[in-house]
Amino acid sequence: MFNSKPTIRPAASDASQAGKKPGLILVIGGSGKTGRRVAEGLMRLGHAVRIASRSAAAAFDWDKPAGWAAVLTGVSAVYLTFAPDLAVPGAGEAITAFVAAAKSAGVRHIVLLSGRGEDEAQASERIVQQSGMDWTIVRASWFNQNFTEGEFVHMVRAGEIALPAGDVREPFVDANDIAEVAIAALTRPGHAGEVYEVTGPRLLSFAEVAAEISRAAGREVRFTDIPQTVFVDGLVAAGLPEVMVWLLDYLLATVLDGRNARLGDGVQRALGRPPVDFIDFARDAARSGVWSMAA
Repeated sequence: MFNSKPTIRPAASDASQAGKKPGLILVIGGSGKTGRRVAEGLMRLGHAVRIASRSAAAAFDWDKPAGWAAVLTGVSAVYLTFAPDLAVPGAGEAITAFVAAAKSAGVRHIVLLSGRGEDEAQASERIVQQSGMDWTIVRASWFNQNFTEGEFVHMVRAGEIALPAGDVREPFVDANDIAEVAIAALTRPGHAGEVYEVTGPRLLSFAEVAAEISRAAGREVRFTDIPQTVFVDGLVAAGLPEVMVWLLDYLLATVLDGRNARLGDGVQRALGRPPVDFIDFARDAARSGVWSMAA
């Protein structure tokens, strides 16, 4: 049902842009998992890109709104991500302020990366949707890349993914798919006013993820279900910032309750192809050497 090529209809608000190359595109969080891929993909296609982050030439800090106007100057479209997550307290207020600044600067289209199954993230979606600008929402939950360049890579290298995840199944999505959907929305007609729920093609438990990684890596990586309190205590002992401890606790204790145990068709509708399967991601990761003990 998800493999048929969709018919993409230009929305009334962006139909006039058919065939026109977008102007300067701002990528907020251009060093993050999806932002980096979006920026690189846009540049490969020849688009003008401004990468914004705390360490970029276009310095951007969510805690310093006075600097936003300079970053937004001349921008026609924005790929908007909020760090560390739209679920954290204060995110809604920051998104409200940024959307107002973007509209004042003449931005025409915002593509927002949102959290699937997160009430707080959906509240930020509504802020963007009610802005008066063109918008596209890309909703995702757990990334495949959490196991290669994120929170769980060290667990994989050590041979044990120890999380309070039980047997809940998730539709893990590849960050490259998210980036391609965002790039399409930023550069092609037909995506304004769309909410894309992006997932992989299968539901997998963390135990099944460990088995897939084991198969691809050629060595055992096991999953161990641990109590939530043990997990949180371990994060604190490891010295993670308080906001990250809060976020991981929230995601695993609240959002990982089965609410996202269903497939979405966002990749198929936006790109006309099936999403990347976890086993293909795992094979590529194993070949790269990212899971070797010396990495």
